[in-house]
Amino acid sequence: MAMKSTSKKATKPKAAKAKTAPARAKSTTVTLEEAMRQLKSLGNAGVRAQNAKSGPLGSGAGDNQFGVSRGDVRKLANKIKTNHELALALWKTGNIDAQFLATLLIKVNLLSADELERVVKSVTWVWVADWLHSYVVKEHADKETLRKKWMTSDDRWAARAGWQLTAGRVAKAPEGLDLEALLDRIEKEMGAAAPEVQWTMNMCLAEIGIHFPKHRKRAIAIGEKLGIYRNYPVSKGCTSPFAPIWINEMVRRQG
Repeated sequence: MAMKSTSKKATKPKAAKAKTAPARAKSTTVTLEEAMRQLKSLGNAGVRAQNAKSGPLGSGAGDNQFGVSRGDVRKLANKIKTNHELALALWKTGNIDAQFLATLLIKVNLLSADELERVVKSVTWVWVADWLHSYVVKEHADKETLRKKWMTSDDRWAARAGWQLTAGRVAKAPEGLDLEALLDRIEKEMGAAAPEVQWTMNMCLAEIGIHFPKHRKRAIAIGEKLGIYRNYPVSKGCTSPFAPIWINEMVRRQG
């Protein structure tokens, strides 16, 4: 959730740690039943219990899970390789571990914008949402069109994805964004937003404050006013996601 103070490049804490996806290689022949059987064999009661916990980011993963560690999901994905049809079938099961695996097997360029939107709206847990974002959503050719659409969506998962894409644009490609308008929306809407959406709205708020000195004072003031994540628990050596602390720490690191 929070960010190690020894890291020089990272600019934000994350709800789920998403690493480089396995190489997109020719798939092996694995059926849905075989994949689910392998996932079940890797299940762990401790992981299931951890996944099921609710917290500041929203509700837990629920019962449709085996409790596979993310490392074991990656290992299985490396064995199976890219398999678009299997990925779609895995996703439709609604099983959390199957959906993690699906994000690593899917061929992004075979998903239409409408299909991607349906996938995004079918998410049920924030960690899956973050893997989907890292490996699928932000790689999609229509992500900017979808970003604009999702920024006005009443669906919490679409809105979460829209704000996450917007936070990425603020940090890397802010041209054309109305930062004042974004701050207006954050100040007005974040306090009453669903917990899943608050996290990525907060990301956007922090990115504005970190990268734009002109807006830094207001971004910090909004964070102080809303108080979201003020008391968020962090491990020693990590940075709080509370926007004023997060912004000031990242600006300090930039020198």
